[in-house]
Amino acid sequence: QVQLAESGGGSVQAGNSLRLTCTASRHKTCMAFFRQAPGKERERVATRDSYGDTTYADSVKGRFAASRDLNKRILYLEMNSLKPEDTAMYICAAKGGSCSAGSFDDWGQGTQVTVSS
Repeated sequence: QVQLAESGGGSVQAGNSLRLTCTASRHKTCMAFFRQAPGKERERVATRDSYGDTTYADSVKGRFAASRDLNKRILYLEMNSLKPEDTAMYICAAKGGSCSAGSFDDWGQGTQVTVSS
């Protein structure tokens, strides 16, 4: 079991930026941020593996950037040009192996992001 701790959420106005951080208790090949808004399905926002391969949801491409510090076991999510529709609980997840296959084993508690117009 890997413990995941998110931080960096908050309330901002549209157009502003936030950086989320997820710190893992030990290394996992794939780390990701999901988000879930009330009444909506959970959405995979971004994934990044240990090799640097990164994927993004279409809704955030060009605005969000994921990066990792492997030594510190941290996943960062830089969120720019935020929109009200980005409002959600952002939840970190991790798994062994490829980000594109299999389910995520470990989940954080989440950090709330609220974007006002």
